[in-house]
Parts: sequence; C-alpha cells; structure tokens
Amino acid sequence: MRISTNTIYQTGTNRLMDLQNDLSKLNEQISSGKKVRTPADDPVAAARILELTNSQNLNNTYAATRNVAKTTLETYETNMTSITNVILDAQASLVAAGNGAYSDQQRQNIASELQGRLDSLIGLANTKDAQGNYMYSGHKTDTVPFVLNTGTGDMDFQGDTAKRALQVDVQRQMPITYSGSELFQANGNDLFANLKDMITLLKTPITDATTQKTFSDGLADTITKVQGVLDQVLNVRADLGSKLNEIDTLDVTGSDMDLQYTASISKLQDLDYTEALSDLSKRSTILEAAQKSYVQTSQLSLFAFI
Repeated sequence: MRISTNTIYQTGTNRLMDLQNDLSKLNEQISSGKKVRTPADDPVAAARILELTNSQNLNNTYAATRNVAKTTLETYETNMTSITNVILDAQASLVAAGNGAYSDQQRQNIASELQGRLDSLIGLANTKDAQGNYMYSGHKTDTVPFVLNTGTGDMDFQGDTAKRALQVDVQRQMPITYSGSELFQANGNDLFANLKDMITLLKTPITDATTQKTFSDGLADTITKVQGVLDQVLNVRADLGSKLNEIDTLDVTGSDMDLQYTASISKLQDLDYTEALSDLSKRSTILEAAQKSYVQTSQLSLFAFI
C-alpha cells in the first residue's frame, strides 16, 4: 500500500496535536487541582460528582433548617421556663392563702400578688418571637393569642391549634410551635380564668362558715387546677427537650454525612499531584521526542534517494 507524503505529514501533525492537547489538559488539571473539571474529562465520574454534590447540598439545606428549628424551640424553652416560674410563684401564693389565721386584708394582699402573676402569664402568652410573630397563635402569627373579653372578664383565645413544621431531615418533619390553647387552656382547664376567679374569692371578706367554706373549696379547686396546668406545661417542655435532643442527634449524623460526601467527591475530583507531576514529565518527554521525530520525517523526500 502506498502512503503519500501528505498523509505522513498529516499523521505526524495529528499525533503532535494530540500530545500537546493531553499536555495542556494535564497542565490545566494541575493548575486547578481538579482531575475532572468538565463532563468531557470523565463522563462517569462527572455524573457521580454531580449526584454527590446535589446530595451534599440537600444535606446542608436540612442542616440550615435544623438550625432554624433549634432557634425556635430554644425561644419556646426560654419562654416556658419563665411561665413555669410564674406558675410556681402563683402556687406559693395560693398555699399561703390557705393560712386560717390570715385576715381579709392579708388575703387581699395575696390577691394583688396573684393579679401580678396573672398579668405576667398573659404577657408571656402573648410574647412575640424575634421575627415579630406571636408564638402561641398557631398559624395566625399576626394575631394576638389572648384578648380580654370585656363582657365576661375572661381571656379569649384568638389563635388556632395548628402547628408549624419544618423538614429537618429526609424522613422527619418536625412540629416546632405550640398553641396557647394546649398550654394554658388544656382539657377545658383555663389557667387565666382559674386565677381570675381565685382573685375574686381572695377579695371577698369571710364573714361566716358559709363564706369560709366557699373560700376553702374554691382555693382547693384552684390549687388542683393550677397544678394540672403546670403538669401540662412540664409535659410540653419535655416534648420540646426531646425535639432539641433529636435535632442534636440529626446534626451529628448530618455532619458525618457531609464529611463522607466531601471525601467521596474529593476522591473522584481532586488531582493526585505526585502522579500528575510524574505524568507531566513523562508526557513532556514523549512530546519532545515526537517533535524531533516529526522534524526528521518531514525532511525526507524521494530526492534524498536519487
């Protein structure tokens, strides 16, 4: 088979261009530190890198969501700690009111204390979070949860019982809010109404055995009901603490997954500099030899043999 001089030249030129392209690609890899910069470098590895990167980004999104959930729950924890302390103070006042030696004036003084506790509890129930949302209104975050009913004198709940939830992990959607009705008016036991009625009793003079019995029965009933609300608050706080612990556990798992994703992506994408530099030296030598060979070949012609 005859091979033309043009074919020989073209083959040599193509060979040199391929070697130069390989060398250029290797130099770019060394400069960037990445052996897979585009899908053309390694389609299979590039697809796997994209898959891992998307999974890592989703994992990071869950981590950011958990941070929001944790901040929200910690805000509730702080608020509920204050609520618990005020209820405990109210209980102490109620126990003191049972002292049979107290005068009407002393009971009225306790009534004033309880009124202060009641006002504090209403204030805590109507607290806003850092974003300006009412914490205990459910989905109606721009609505004041508890408003005084001027007709009955009771505190009416204006929110709803819905709970906002966040996707804190691929398989976990966590409720992160609490409704005022479940905290202060659970099972028909209205803390605000109970304290209001007790304040009225404390302000009523005891004049005979009947008023004494009315007061004693009312006090006992109020103490029982306030304890019931306190138990409910403590149950909610236990649920809250459980969620915070769960978030901590998910954070640890998420952090481990992030490290695994980073390591897997690095293994596929990052360049082995020692191997790359060795390959660069080898390819440079091959290119230099090919260039010399091409020069010698290109100088050949039939006239050299005449």
